[in-house]
Parts: sequence; structure tokens; C-alpha cells
Amino acid sequence: MMSICVLACGCKKKDESKKDAQKKALISGVSKDNLDTTANPADDFYQYACGGWVKNNPLPAAYSRYGSFDQLNESTEKQLHKLISGVAGKSNAAGTNEQKIADLYNAGMDENAIEEQGATPIKPLLSKISGITDRAQLTAVIAELHGYGFDPFFSVDCVPAPSNSMMNIAWIYQSGLGLGERDFYLTPDPKLKAGYITMVQKYLSAAGYADANASKTLANDVWNFETALARVFIDKNALRDPDLTNNVMSPDEAAKLFPTFNFNNYLKTAVSRRPDSINVVLNSYFTGMDKLLKTQSLETIKAYMAATVINAVAPYLSSDFVNANFDFYGKTLSGKTQNKERWQRVVASISDLLGEPVGQLYVKEYFPPEAKERMIHLVSNLKAALGDRIARVDWMTAATKKKAQEKLSAIIVKVGYPDKWRDYSSLNIDKSGYCANVLKVMKFEKAYRLSKIGTPVDPSAWQMSPQTVNAYYEPTTNEICFPAAILQPPFFDLNADMAANYGAIGVVIGHEMTHGFDDQGRKYDKLGNVNNWWTEEDSRNFQARTQVLVDYFNNIEVLPGVFADGKFTLGENIADNGGLNVSFDALQRAKAEGGIAEVMDGFTAEQRFFLAYAAVWANNITEAEIARRVKTDPHSLGKWRVNGTLPHVDAFVKAFNIKEGDKMYIAPENRAKIW
Repeated sequence: MMSICVLACGCKKKDESKKDAQKKALISGVSKDNLDTTANPADDFYQYACGGWVKNNPLPAAYSRYGSFDQLNESTEKQLHKLISGVAGKSNAAGTNEQKIADLYNAGMDENAIEEQGATPIKPLLSKISGITDRAQLTAVIAELHGYGFDPFFSVDCVPAPSNSMMNIAWIYQSGLGLGERDFYLTPDPKLKAGYITMVQKYLSAAGYADANASKTLANDVWNFETALARVFIDKNALRDPDLTNNVMSPDEAAKLFPTFNFNNYLKTAVSRRPDSINVVLNSYFTGMDKLLKTQSLETIKAYMAATVINAVAPYLSSDFVNANFDFYGKTLSGKTQNKERWQRVVASISDLLGEPVGQLYVKEYFPPEAKERMIHLVSNLKAALGDRIARVDWMTAATKKKAQEKLSAIIVKVGYPDKWRDYSSLNIDKSGYCANVLKVMKFEKAYRLSKIGTPVDPSAWQMSPQTVNAYYEPTTNEICFPAAILQPPFFDLNADMAANYGAIGVVIGHEMTHGFDDQGRKYDKLGNVNNWWTEEDSRNFQARTQVLVDYFNNIEVLPGVFADGKFTLGENIADNGGLNVSFDALQRAKAEGGIAEVMDGFTAEQRFFLAYAAVWANNITEAEIARRVKTDPHSLGKWRVNGTLPHVDAFVKAFNIKEGDKMYIAPENRAKIW
């Protein structure tokens, strides 16, 4: 995520740049329509800053959560639709990216052909699954499924080595739960359980895998099997710990963890070259998985594999699969009442499947070069502010501070789009149909990722496409990335005063930088290696200070009887806290340079900063989606990224004169003070 830049680009003189910035700062960046001035900001800042937006933007039927992010996504989606449909209406040379985009889009929009094909595109895979007659045959079929990106039982990927971030190695992870998170199975909601079983039953029947009666029995068996698999899944909090997930071993050593599965034969099919080493995340999962492979009914295992395949491609198949998928994931699990329009679903899929080819079109049409230059300057301001804060903290020793500063200086910054684009020339998209082509892309993408095993890490590679409304920090490469699409309002507005931009995109930049020093990121050094560069004293001090956030968020009741998970959301809460403090300091540096209005629309620069921050998280959300996100999302809910985070920020308390007795007040000694 990002922020706006004070200085103009190019070779203008400094005073001329300031004048240009002042000319463009025509609005405060605070929309009074977003506010609820009947609310007391000292008691409920989220309602005060976002109540008007919440009232004026009721939840659309196709959404389970609708907020500022989603509005920007919709705007970007319309831009992509214009680009993609425009390409699809032309005659494109064979083999070009435009031809691939056009053929995939036209296939996705051909509903008659999709209905006629039904489950035909996945019949060969389902036949291979149903044809398994003994456990020895599982290895080859699972390897083939993994080659498409279907991940029953476990998944394999290419990731930098934990202790040698310059080299890619193979990683294997737990995988294969249709509901994703194990807690859905360990403490099942009867409604969710029934809905999931019904969906699987419809899948198996519609695909012709089994008749109606058999499908019902098999669907129950699949639920029971996934529940057993969930019991051996590693807790999500353990998976966040780089020390626990650092288990590099040889392929032969890994194979001993699950001998029922012939892992060495699997590697011959799944990867282009046998890896020298594999990082296993984590050993206990694979030993537990092996017991299930050994003891569970073969017919149940096969039904589970079939359901996994169908579930992954259901959105690309005929309406009976699409509807079954949406009835559960959309309605039952998330609380939506209707699916998105077909063009929206197809455009989103193409943007995801052909990220960089679509990204090239997007950048050419919608991303001005000066935006990238200004963003890089703003990141530089935030880096300096974080460096100052690290230097000032009183709980860290000089030796650890020095290494922290070295890591900060080494952060790689990526803005807008890649310096070089991926080659898609070997991907063949043709007239064979929507799902058939999707399967080709899935196989192409998986092969591309696994082909990097055993090769040096490419520091220029991106993990998000330019048209993605998001941002990330990657600890293994120590990089922050801000795609082009996020450089739009409400994050980045060239017509707004800089105070609001620092509160929006500036906080996003600070947030991503702080991830390098959160409870996970701090365990990686400046090169991206898992390496403890902290003294024991500094680690104890850090843990004591971050425990304040864990305890505070654990006590937030998001629904009656449902509480936030302070441990699971700790990394993001640290990053929000740090991002606010760092960007606020950067704002003060910018104010010293001049060009930022002290008061606009009745708000000081500091107040506009916090109002802009809150506006980013305005949203409406269903109760079902709240319950789902508490289990699955490491980010706190939007409301609590405001009301839960701001009371810990001294500058906010001062800006809005929050006093003892106000609901947004926390005594100074009880506030989280980390970065």
C-alpha cells in the first residue's frame, strides 16, 4: 500500500516543486459525507470517521464485505473490463498475449458452450481418480493433480531457502481442506457442515462421479475425512513462526515421514529436476497424514480427491457447479445473497490467471510514469522516519539497533510494475473452451514455479500483478511492493492535501516496512535469511511490548460471544501501529518543508491524517463474514483497525484531545509502544 509525494518530479527546482504541490492540494482529502458528526470521536472514532460512508454505501447483494478497498477494486475491475473486452473484440496474432487474453475471455463469456460441456473438461482427471484400485497408485495420480495446482493432502512450492535466501528450494506444506482453516472442522457449525456436505454431494453427482444416493454417502465420508485431516493440521499460529517452519532436509529424509506415499516417485513426476533439499512444514503433519493414507477407506480417499478437483474448478464449469459453489461459499459461509455478474467473474479470473499479460495492458493505459517516481520519493521519506524511530527507541540495545538500521536500509522497493515482464510464449490458449484453457494456465503456472527449484532467486520477480489493489512485504527477499492499482483514491490522491495522503498511502507504506520488524519479520535478517540478530534482552523486551497488543485485541468482542484473535493478528496489528507512527513522523518532516495547510475544512493537518486513515477501513460486512474472517484472516476487522489501533497512538490521542474516561482512551503506561 502507498502514499503521496510532496515534491514534483523531473528536474524542477525545489521551490517550483512546492508551488506545484500547493496548486494541486485543492481539497482536504476528508469527505464530510463520510463522517457521522453525531458520534463522539473520543468514544467511537470509527463511527465518527466512517459512519456517513457506512450509511451511504449499503452492502451490495454480491458482497459479504464492502468497503473502500472494494470500491477501488470495482473501479479497477471496470478499467480491466474495458481493456480485456477491447482486446477480445479484435483479431489478434496467434501466440501473442493479446490472443491468449482474448480467447480466454471469449471462452469465459460463452455460456452456451460452457453449459454444453458440463464436467467434460475434468472427466479425464476424475476417471484417473475413480480408476485407482490400490494405495500404491495414489502417488502417481496425486503427482498429476499437483501438477495443475490441485492440492489434496499437501502442496509443493518453490520458495527461497530459510537460511540461504539467494537460492530457491522445494517446500512442502499441509493442504487440502475445502474450508481452508482447521477450526471450521474441529468446532463445526451445524449449518456450515450441512452446507459443505450438500455442496460436495452436488459436485459428485453433477460430475457423474457417483449417482445421487452414492454421492450423498460419499459427501459425508469426505467431510469426515477432512475432519480427520484437520486434526493433524498444524495450528495457524505455529505456521507464522519462521523458526518452527525451518526444517530443511534431504528428499530421502522427507520421504521417511510418510512412507505410505512414495515421495521419491512423486518427485520424478511433480518436478522437472530432483531437489537437493526440501523444507518440510511441518514434520508432525506429514506423519499424521501418513496414518490417514494407511487407515482410511480407499473409496473415501478417492472421493476426497475428486471433490478437491471439482471444488477448485467449479467456478469455470457449468451452472450446476457454479451455483453449488456459490450457495455454500457465497451464501452459507459468507452471507452474500447473489453472485457477481459473469463479466465480473471472468475478468477477475483472467486478471488472476494471466496477471502480467493483463498488467502490461493496464500499466500502459492507466499508470503514468510520474506516479512511480513520486511514490519512490515518498517511500524514501517513510524509510527515513522509520530509521529515526528505531534510533530513538529506549528498549533496544545499540548492537541490535545497528542491525535493524542495516535491514531497513537494505529493503528493496518495488513500485507500479516489474522492470521486466514474464515470458508467456509457451502457454497455449485456444478455442477448446473455458475450463479447458483454465486448466492449461494452471498447469503452466505450476510448472513455472516449480522450474525455479534449485535456481538462484530472481530479485526482480513480483508476487502481485500491477492491477492488484494491495501491497506486500516479503521477508525472504526483504522487499516491499506497491502495485500500480493501489495508487488511486482513497489511498493516493494528487488533488488532496498531503496530510490526508500521509494518513492513507503513507500509513500503508509504513505498515509494509514495519512488517520487516514484526513478530515474524524480525526473525529474518537484511538478506532474508532466518537468522536471530537480536540479543536475548531485546527479544524479551519486544515480546513484552507486543504482548500488550495480543491481550488488548483478545478482549475485543466482534460478535456476541466471538472475540478477536490477538495472537493470530499480531503481525498485522504491529504493522498498523508502526505504520501510523512512522507515517505521522514523516508528515511532520513534510510539514517542516512547507506546502501543507495547517487547517482545512475545520480540521488540523494531524486530524486529517487520522480521518484519512480511518476512511480506508470504512466497510459494511455480514455477521457470517465476520465469523469467517476471525478464523482465517490475520488482519483485524476494519472497524478494529481503527478503534483498536488508534488508542495506542499518542499522536491520535493528542490530535483529538482524547481524555481519561473517554472510550477511546488508554492510559499512556498501557499503550503498546513498539516502533
